[in-house]
Amino acid sequence: MNPYQLAQKTNNMQFLRTLFIGILQWQAAIVIKKYKPRILVVTGSVGKTTTKDAIYNVLAPHMHVRKSDRNFNNDIGVPLTILGVPTGWRSPLRWMKNIAHAFWLMVWPCKYPEWLVLELGIRKPGDMDRLRRWVTPDIVVVSAFGTLPSHIEFFDDKYGVWDEEARIIEGLKDDGVLILNHDDEQVMKLRDTYSVRTYTFGTDEEATIKADDPRLLYHHDDTRKGLVGIHFHINIDGQTLPVRINGTAGRSSIYTATAALTVAHYLSIPMLDAINSLENGEISKGRMRVLRGIKDTVIIDDTYNASPSAVTNALETMHRVETTGRKIIALGDMLDLGKHAHEAHQIVGGQVSEIADYLVTVGTRARAIAEEAIKSGMDERQVITFDDSQEAGKHIELLLAPHDVVLVKGSQGIRMERTVKEIMAYPEKAEELLVRQEPEWVEKKV
Repeated sequence: MNPYQLAQKTNNMQFLRTLFIGILQWQAAIVIKKYKPRILVVTGSVGKTTTKDAIYNVLAPHMHVRKSDRNFNNDIGVPLTILGVPTGWRSPLRWMKNIAHAFWLMVWPCKYPEWLVLELGIRKPGDMDRLRRWVTPDIVVVSAFGTLPSHIEFFDDKYGVWDEEARIIEGLKDDGVLILNHDDEQVMKLRDTYSVRTYTFGTDEEATIKADDPRLLYHHDDTRKGLVGIHFHINIDGQTLPVRINGTAGRSSIYTATAALTVAHYLSIPMLDAINSLENGEISKGRMRVLRGIKDTVIIDDTYNASPSAVTNALETMHRVETTGRKIIALGDMLDLGKHAHEAHQIVGGQVSEIADYLVTVGTRARAIAEEAIKSGMDERQVITFDDSQEAGKHIELLLAPHDVVLVKGSQGIRMERTVKEIMAYPEKAEELLVRQEPEWVEKKV
């Protein structure tokens, strides 16, 4: 096939995909009008997916609920969630099957979820307005804005990103509820901007549901040592209740849990039931997930995506981790930062130098992390850069010794889950434990 034929085939595939998506968006709007589910939306720059997953864990035992799958948070993923169909990737046949299924929903009375828990994300101005065309929420949860959001590349500044993310609040139903992160100053400004009923969560004394006494949990027996999860208490209506979540780490996990418990409080779900659902629910893949590594090591897998705020949060957790081994930090490029990219990576490099015994970076942008870490005092023999995430994993495998803790993080396009797969104790469980393990992702080259 010559280059002209290849380009023509690509254009034809793109046209078909655009056509199919347009049809599915139209179908999603009709399905919403027909079945009238209640809709909970999660927005924000940091922690959307884990918050969505935690809310689903709390609601699912009490009602028929559907959540956005993986990163289905845009004008393609949201209609797919509403219709309950998977992405068609590059297969016209799969897209046609999705459309046929949606027509069945439209014309035949089917059992449909009482609640949809939707994650909404944006990349450029106008994205949220397009999503608002078919999403009218009963509840909006704002996870966090942080300091410098991802996807800032197409905006003038961070405030433009935050304003775009918050525009879904304008679509709240008249009796709708806004649930805000009380610890995020920019998020809390929304309480004064919109005249709606508001609940809050966080560690602030005035939060509707307040978390305190957070700490990391460890195994201390002869057969297994190392980090296993988090523990904290919540205060609600004069009660103090303990919460323990295994398999995850970091301050962000406290916010996702308290956000979910605030939703439970508003919907009158018994708090002990909600806590039990969180403690026994599925842990989000690639989001501060604690995994066993080879050679009796611990991996903190935060490979789903990366923004400056999220990386800082992960590093703060790594700083607090107790271990008799070493701390190895593997960081890939942070993408979609535009003109802020170099400075953001430099700032991370200064932070890493105070924590890591070894630093491994992946990608051209992340080299600024390595350079700044060395300038800030790290021995250059303990800093190494790679262009390929799998090769980085192979190098870390050689470095590892018992009781080491490895933090792995990077933007989606850098594929840092391949680094984790090289050093995890049970690589045969990669599909169960890691992000982006679908055949289309596994076969995709960076």
